[in-house]
Amino acid sequence: MTNYDNIVLQCADCGAEFEFTQEEQEFYGEKGYSQPKRCGSCRSKNRARKNDRRGGGGGGRPQVRHEVTCSACGIRTTVPFKPTNDRPVYCPDCYRKDQ
Repeated sequence: MTNYDNIVLQCADCGAEFEFTQEEQEFYGEKGYSQPKRCGSCRSKNRARKNDRRGGGGGGRPQVRHEVTCSACGIRTTVPFKPTNDRPVYCPDCYRKDQ
């Protein structure tokens, strides 16, 4: 086990100084990460900005659903894809039975 001392780093984004603690250094070392270039606040902002660009887990635009008739039982249902005429489409219950 390596004995680390707390070190002070300067954030690449905002220029603020922040402490890179012994515990953080051990964690980063175990994971094979290099030392952070940004303070915790800027890392959080950066993560949030990336999540916004990616959609953050499906938020934002509503999912388009298409109304269909189940090929097996005949009930009306909706599916999250546009069906094609060359393949059967099933309701959730019939789909699970077919698995």
